[in-house]
Amino acid sequence: MRLNDLDFHVEIDGADTDPDTDKGPPLLLLHGFTGSVRAWDAVRPALAAAGRTVALDLIGHGRSAAPADAQRYTLEWSTRDLSRLLDGLRLDVVDVLGYSMGGRVALHFAAQAPERVRTLILESASPGIEDDQERQRRVQSDALLAERILRDGISAFVAEWERVPLLATAPHVAEGVRLRHTALRLDNDPLGLANSLRGMGAGQQTPLWPVLPQLPARVVLIVGERDARYCAIAQRMHALLPASQLAVVPEAGHTVHVDQPEAFVGLVRAAMTRSHDVPSAE
Repeated sequence: MRLNDLDFHVEIDGADTDPDTDKGPPLLLLHGFTGSVRAWDAVRPALAAAGRTVALDLIGHGRSAAPADAQRYTLEWSTRDLSRLLDGLRLDVVDVLGYSMGGRVALHFAAQAPERVRTLILESASPGIEDDQERQRRVQSDALLAERILRDGISAFVAEWERVPLLATAPHVAEGVRLRHTALRLDNDPLGLANSLRGMGAGQQTPLWPVLPQLPARVVLIVGERDARYCAIAQRMHALLPASQLAVVPEAGHTVHVDQPEAFVGLVRAAMTRSHDVPSAE
């Protein structure tokens, strides 16, 4: 789809919503940094069985455009792109699922276009870095990482990225699953990844903590119990949001949809129904 003068890869699965059933609006899927629509492959069929899903490769990722201008990669531009996407699909309201970087995009979209988001599902996501100095340090570290991606190439970067402890999959995850996700990361444009860090890395996000108490959407927070950092962030978000539920998934880390796909699907499918009761991850 052509969105604001750039081509984006979009995949739609599942049946159209039926107002006479308990299915809600379509579910918009937003992957994390180094991902693509393929990152959801293990869970998409089960999610599509609950209703229509719309997955897209975010700017600079997968088969979507990777322009040279880093200013085109901002969260503000992502909000405009998502609005244009929904307009093109004639969708007034959606549920939105965002993982990590995709969670930043999803949260920003919900804050800027609240009338278009019924339920916001955030997997391992943060409203941003509050401390100015820490945020600036993150901007600088992401800029250096972007330079290394362009200088050393995608293979060297992915090898470095997968050594980050936060991103480690749970010990029980099969080697074949790990290899598929490595291949997914390698199937990206170096310039697109570099500019994604420069334009919508964690340091570039305006902290949205003050906005949380005003969010009208119901919010479902999903984190893995092995991810102590994001468990703490989610607990604090849960306390600030007016309508939220928190699910801490056992035997899972940052990538809950990879570590515990069945539990993840159950939580997301519950959020996609009209019921406001999301079951425990136990």
